[in-house]
Amino acid sequence: MSIESISEAVNTARSRTSGTAAYSRLVKLFDDGIFTELDTFAKSADDCTEIRAGRGTVGGTGVFAYAQSTDVSGGAMSRAQAAKIKKIYDLALKTGSPVVAVYDSVGGRLNEGSELLGAYGDVLKYSANLSGVVPQISVVVGKCCGTQALIAVSGDIVIMSENAELTINTDGSDASADKCSGSGIAHLVTENEDAAIEKAREIISLLPANNLDYAGTVEFDDAQADADLIRSLADGGSVIELQADFGKSIRTALATVEGATVGFVKTEDKILDGKGCSKAARFVKFCDAFGIPVVTLLDAEKFSCIRSAAKLSSAYSEATAPKVTIVTGDAYGAVYIALAGTGAAADMTFAWESASISALTPEAAAVIDLGDDLGGKLKGAADPKTERARVIAEYKQEKLTALKAAENGYVEDIITPAETRMKLIAALDMLSDKRSSTLPKKHTVSF
Repeated sequence: MSIESISEAVNTARSRTSGTAAYSRLVKLFDDGIFTELDTFAKSADDCTEIRAGRGTVGGTGVFAYAQSTDVSGGAMSRAQAAKIKKIYDLALKTGSPVVAVYDSVGGRLNEGSELLGAYGDVLKYSANLSGVVPQISVVVGKCCGTQALIAVSGDIVIMSENAELTINTDGSDASADKCSGSGIAHLVTENEDAAIEKAREIISLLPANNLDYAGTVEFDDAQADADLIRSLADGGSVIELQADFGKSIRTALATVEGATVGFVKTEDKILDGKGCSKAARFVKFCDAFGIPVVTLLDAEKFSCIRSAAKLSSAYSEATAPKVTIVTGDAYGAVYIALAGTGAAADMTFAWESASISALTPEAAAVIDLGDDLGGKLKGAADPKTERARVIAEYKQEKLTALKAAENGYVEDIITPAETRMKLIAALDMLSDKRSSTLPKKHTVSF
């Protein structure tokens, strides 16, 4: 071919690829829409590959990304597409850069037969190898079913636009954003594609580039004093709640405190259920993988599911990132031990003046401690049930106080709600240089 014909072919190919939805999605993701495209002219069968891929910056952080698009062979997975994705993962591993994947595909190129199985398997393997090394953000803006969905949910955080579909079922059932949000598959749901991509940019700005890096500090606004507890401690406008519709007994959120990224875990119910514990366990592991401090706001009495409780306890005890727990209400037995005490390996534990801390619930502690005296107090009462509740409440107020826990070394300091943010800032600053090593092993064997 002549130079002129090659140049014409290149310009034609560039025009085709730059006009795809996938290309425009990468433009929206990267700063100023500028990125270096990879394998621009790679082909799948007799057409362009079903994805565009490249490297640019997001909020100044170097990021690799790829985007599928149904306007090129339906965005179907193929050997050529898998090869481009593997290249992205390989470069991300070499350079320690986050990966953003945008999904919109009708499925796979079935005419590739068994080779398609190898393509899917390679992408899953590469994604798994990157897990915990660099952040992986999945953005689902169209169809993502079957094995594609398995790849997408392998990301650390999954964002869906509200009209997207995500399901392991090849028939497309149970794919709606509402379903995925309620089951905890989707961490965030946005109103449209542009909002989903913008949310990915926002999250990337809060995270370190890799597990050996640190999240940089960002400009911040004052906390919202009249807001809910997490927002009253975090910088104004910085809170991103994750999996809000799943496991509602516990809330999880990324935010900043004086410009530095933290992960908040807040109990919402007195009894922590299995879904809430599983959600919090995964979140703690994610934060720990990238050295993000975990701030736990604790007010709970017990677990409802021992399996998930063990999973959550394991996540806390293994985490070497800075951990600060603030007991804002009740903290009894296994809940205290798993989330605030030695079992959680908390670096700092604070308690509000009104907090109640005990190895047992107030009822059990009162029965054991008071013994026959409890029966004596109830004897002759006009309403024994009401009198029993009064005695136990009195026992709780006198014996199971934060001060008693502090005297026994289980709480570093007793604080007021008004000074909580100030104390948290000081604790996080003290722990900013924390270093901790663990015993060599492949991984934990847990539930």
